[in-house]
Amino acid sequence: MIPGAPPIRYRGYVTTPLQFTQAFWNNPHPVYAQLREESPVRPVTLPNGMEIWLVTRYADCRAALADPRLSKRQGAGDNARSLAQPVRSPLTRHLLANDPPDHTRLRRLVSREFTARRVEALRPRVGELSAALIASLRERGASADLVEDYAVHLPIQVICELLGVPIEDQADFRRWTSVMVSASASAGGAGVPEAAAAFVGYLLGLIGRKRAAPAGDLLSALIATRDEGDRLDEDELTSMAFLLLLAGHETTVNLIGSGMYTLLTRPDVRRSLEADPALVPAAVEEFLRLESPVETATSRTATEPVTYGGVTIPAGAMVAISLLAADRDPERFPEPDAFDLGRPDNQHLAFGYGIHYCLGAPLARLEAQIAFTDLLAAFPGMALAVPADRVDWRPGTLIRGPVALPVTL
Repeated sequence: MIPGAPPIRYRGYVTTPLQFTQAFWNNPHPVYAQLREESPVRPVTLPNGMEIWLVTRYADCRAALADPRLSKRQGAGDNARSLAQPVRSPLTRHLLANDPPDHTRLRRLVSREFTARRVEALRPRVGELSAALIASLRERGASADLVEDYAVHLPIQVICELLGVPIEDQADFRRWTSVMVSASASAGGAGVPEAAAAFVGYLLGLIGRKRAAPAGDLLSALIATRDEGDRLDEDELTSMAFLLLLAGHETTVNLIGSGMYTLLTRPDVRRSLEADPALVPAAVEEFLRLESPVETATSRTATEPVTYGGVTIPAGAMVAISLLAADRDPERFPEPDAFDLGRPDNQHLAFGYGIHYCLGAPLARLEAQIAFTDLLAAFPGMALAVPADRVDWRPGTLIRGPVALPVTL
């Protein structure tokens, strides 16, 4: 049982209201370790009132991620109940909100744009964008916030260029997505309906402009895409644009932020990378494992009773799979809290598993590798400007990363 959290009854089951305080957001690992040990599959209550079954052990999480009895479509519908129908439909028709066969069709239509070969071709341009941001950091002087002054801008600029989104609009959609991904941290998901409505309105206008004047960008290509006589309908197109904009920057923002926090608080790791930059790709995998930028996979709904670790989840229950907890499971990763550049068989779940494995994983890895290489080379004397325990992490159970990372350069 989580200390200080009295059990309550939920549909005949004992459920634990986790203590979602800033202390938990900053360091949830001891709580997840206790859950893995004592209650690896159990119902919990989120701050927004949502009651879900939380899965925390690696083997169970991996099995659940690939289990077709857990429906993404139903899970997305349950999550979107607070949204008005004109907003709900355009935001719940993307890959992460669908099951086969619709998921299969949608993924086929967009996956060609994210092959490893196409992503690798972006390396020179991502390097140029990173170099420009580092030049801007130098101009700022002796201090900066690595999140707002670098980590946010690199992936946003990349995804904006890919999709053909005006870069001057980034502040707006960054604000909307921040509200939406933090919804689980507040009672009732405060501000989410308004942010979602604003985002949908923006996307509809953008798609209309692209349709009238196509360009050589991904959004124009998706509008024109046909595959064996198939194409994205209007809601699917809006929903895919939403997903690509949100996931196309949020994951990498937090990967860069949490990775730099690790480097600034683990000088031995930093020295290893400075001595041998060829180790950066391996370091990225450990950053992903230790502090998964997606803390909990988007929710699913059990279409029938399902059993993991000897515990049966009833039909109709919502299920949350903790990637963060799974990736520190000592049954799968020896010395799970240690940073090990030579960790063998590092099959973490930070990008998911199964048919919903993150389509943008190659791009996130590329951006992160360039970011860490460039930042370490440019600022060998970089240090945290505040004590490590004063760095607050983002509230919510979906996205994990530092709110800000003040440094001296």
